[in-house]
Amino acid sequence: MGAPGDFTFEPAPDLPGADRLSKYLFGAIRAATPRLWDFVIEGREHVPTEGPAVITPNHLSFCDSVFVPAALPRRVWAIGKGEYMDSWKTKHLFPAMGMIPVDRSGGDAAQAALDAAADVLEQGRLFMIYPEGTRSRSGNLHKGRTGAARLALRCNAPIIPTGHEGTVDVQPPDTVLMKPRKRVVVRFGAPMWAHEYGDPDDPRTLRRFTDAVMFEIAQLSGQQYVDTYAGKDDRPADTTKPSAPVAADEHQSVTPRRPSVVGSAAPSRPATSSSATVHPNVPVADGPPLIRPPSERPSIPSRRVAAHVDEGDEVARIGVPPGRRDKASAAEFSDDA
Repeated sequence: MGAPGDFTFEPAPDLPGADRLSKYLFGAIRAATPRLWDFVIEGREHVPTEGPAVITPNHLSFCDSVFVPAALPRRVWAIGKGEYMDSWKTKHLFPAMGMIPVDRSGGDAAQAALDAAADVLEQGRLFMIYPEGTRSRSGNLHKGRTGAARLALRCNAPIIPTGHEGTVDVQPPDTVLMKPRKRVVVRFGAPMWAHEYGDPDDPRTLRRFTDAVMFEIAQLSGQQYVDTYAGKDDRPADTTKPSAPVAADEHQSVTPRRPSVVGSAAPSRPATSSSATVHPNVPVADGPPLIRPPSERPSIPSRRVAAHVDEGDEVARIGVPPGRRDKASAAEFSDDA
């Protein structure tokens, strides 16, 4: 815990950014943050002092890109939205600081940005990317996109999960000025490696790894995790009207929900009652539709039906319905990010 400590500026003339300007601006930011804000850094020892690493913070405010680099012990490069190149205020300054603009519409331009990010990591530098893809307007931590996991896997680099608190108080959304004298905390977690979460050639590994990273970020930031992607339509949750407590009923059915990740509490499986009944066509909030128990499923007739069945004769066993698959299709496991 503490303010920014030692800092190593790594010259890189063949990478994006202007070395001389970056050195001056990084120095100015690191000098200003502990003087203007109550700036606290935790877990700084988890950031490697040499070699590549992907820094993955939660994203709540524009000033996240000020406090997280200021907390790092080394120079960092980052992905930034291509719209910054359309404004005279940012199109020269941000690239000089090492920002790599990405065209979020996809295609060759987006691939070129990812290739430039891989070059940074392959040269043993730090690279920062927001796994949510955009700022969270709701204040929750949203489902992560797999770009950071792809980079880490491609370049054999660890991901350093990063969580921060207080940046929204310093600069709320859609505001320009940063309010001084606010408390900001940046926390770095232990390094995470993609190969620890499955076969690198299995596309499901990227999703498992990304979900694990988001869980760690939620622990570090204290946010609630929601299993939806962040977007411009997100709105802050209404916490001013807490729901009234409901008395427990042993015969009451319990609707399964995805676990919320808040603070340090570990997700737990909700208990269900053996006598609970659920309507088969009502979807469960925040989760997949419920599956009816075998006793409530309609029977499917076999294509082979006995011509005559006398009373007392045993009915032939129902065969396997036609068209049932033996294996799931590969499309069911394709990446969704």
